[in-house]
Parts: sequence; C-alpha cells; structure tokens
Amino acid sequence: MRFLDIQTSEDFAGLEKEWNSFLKHSASHVPFLRHEFMFNWWKTLGGGEWGEGDLHIVIAREGDGELVGIAPLFFTKNRDGDPALMLLGSIEIADYLDLIARPENLSAFIKELIDFLLSPQVPPWKVLDWYNLVESSPTRPILRLFCEERGLAYSEDLLQHCPYIPLPTDWETYLAGIDKKQRHEIRRKMRRLSEYDLSTRWYIVEDGIKLDDEINDFLDLMAKDPRKAKFLTESMWKQMRAVMHSAFREGWLQLCFLEVDGEKAAGYLNFDYKNQIWVYNSGLDPRFYELSPGWVLLGYLLQWSIENGRAAFDFMRGEEEYKYRFGAVDRRVVRLLARR
Repeated sequence: MRFLDIQTSEDFAGLEKEWNSFLKHSASHVPFLRHEFMFNWWKTLGGGEWGEGDLHIVIAREGDGELVGIAPLFFTKNRDGDPALMLLGSIEIADYLDLIARPENLSAFIKELIDFLLSPQVPPWKVLDWYNLVESSPTRPILRLFCEERGLAYSEDLLQHCPYIPLPTDWETYLAGIDKKQRHEIRRKMRRLSEYDLSTRWYIVEDGIKLDDEINDFLDLMAKDPRKAKFLTESMWKQMRAVMHSAFREGWLQLCFLEVDGEKAAGYLNFDYKNQIWVYNSGLDPRFYELSPGWVLLGYLLQWSIENGRAAFDFMRGEEEYKYRFGAVDRRVVRLLARR
C-alpha cells in the first residue's frame, strides 16, 4: 500500500471524479464526504471556523494505482490549543465525518495509515482529533485497536444527538406509528393551512436560473433568527452559497419553501442523497408563526419523502423536542482522540 500526502488545493481539486466514485463503495457514505462539499469547506476553512490550517489529505493506493482509502485531514491547532490532525469538515458545519474506504479494506487501511501518520512525512501533531463520526462507524473499534497497539493514548467523547426517522412505505402507516396527540397536531395544522384565506403553496426549487434568488431568500429567512444571524458571517454566507450551488449542480440539493400569499414563510435546506433526506438547516419568518409554517412544511416534506420512496429522514445534529415528536429515534456522533 502506497501513501501520498495531498497538500495543495490544485491536487485536491483534481481528485473529484475518482473521489466521488470511490465514496459510493465506502463503509461510511454521507453527503459531507462528497468531494464538492469538502473542497468548498476547505476553500473557506469551514466558513471561517478555523483561522488557519494546512491541507494533508492522505491517499492510499495499491501497487497498480487502485485507490484503497482516503483520510481527508488538515493540520491545525485544535480547540484545546494542541497541534492536531483533524478531519476536513470539522466541526460545526459537517454533521457526519469519517474516513473513506471499502468495508473489506478499512482495517488494513487504518493500520497502515497510523504508521504513516507517525512517520516524519507528516507534520509533528500531538493529537488525532476526529469529530462527528456516527457512533455505529466501524472506524471506531479499528482505530482504537491500532492506536493502542502503537502506544497512543486513545479516548472517545459522545457528542450531539442525531435523531432520524426510518420511513415506512405509506403516509398513513407513518402517522399511525407516532404519538396520537402529535398525529392530530400534524393533521390539524396541515388542514388549517390548506383552508387558510390567503393562497399557500410549498415547492422544491428546481429552476437553476432562479437558484441565486432562492438561496438569498433562504439565507434571509435563516437570518431572521438572531442566533443564526450571528452564525451567518460573510465567510459563512459564502460557504453556504457554495454548498447549495454544488449540491444543486450534482443533483442532491433539496431546497424548499412554504409560501403564504406569495411570501416565503418557511424554508428547509436538505440534501436528497443516497435514498434519504438529510435536514441541514431551516429558516422561518416570525410574521407567520401562528400558522406553524415550519411544522407544516416538515409534514409536507415527510409525506413527499415517503411517497417518493426515501428510506429515512435524518434530522442530523440537535436534540430539539419536535424531532422526537415527529417520531425520530436517537443516535449520537462521537469524537475520537489519539494522543502521542
């Protein structure tokens, strides 16, 4: 197994086709590991989350050149001030991260990856600090094994809850499976909006010509929440726009709105990827609170997802109560640390 340390944006950009093709067969396959997401993240260092960092994507190949694994890393000082190798996408805007390798190659890849990372060919890190691996990730036990074999101090921290809904094959079955009171609320609020005096509609953005305007409208909705307005710095605005454009171009953006009398009352930024919906962010206009536009739009999206055969509806990080009221089951993401 040969290892190559990718350190330039030009070399990173050149991997796009091979990277995305390889990802389809990876033990971990989530939208945040797509090349376009990671490349956009790197260009802004997570929308300004990191002030500085050096690119160190470790690529492993067999002797014939076949790709075996990708460790998408960068070198920086972590939140504790330690020199660290971290996963691209860390920490705030990529909900799920991991290594990229086929299940049958993952153990061999990690074993040799640790040896490579301990060699003089990479920066003098003190800690591997890897955030946001799903708790079921097969990377966890393998990394622990080989880190401990090489005398590294290994530990794990449980991080945020990540509720998701396994979807049935029809809407009524879904409704029957949630709490009776919640079922009544969903039906009541969707019916109330459908009978509202002013015209209403919901839609998924499909017109690329209007995409910029739709993106701006969505970010404006987000910014009506003071917490999200603080989050949306100029750099983060640029990052979010880039993610939406690249996801639209590659066919996995689900940007949707609920309108009341022609005005956007609520919006969701989702990823329609790998036969499931990944709920990335949302925005609401407080003028329409009495109509519960966020709940209603969420109901429409769940119904659409079921009718279009999606297998799951993933709310990703955050343990807000409404997610569980809509029938979500829990899981968590994990931070993996290995110290020299």
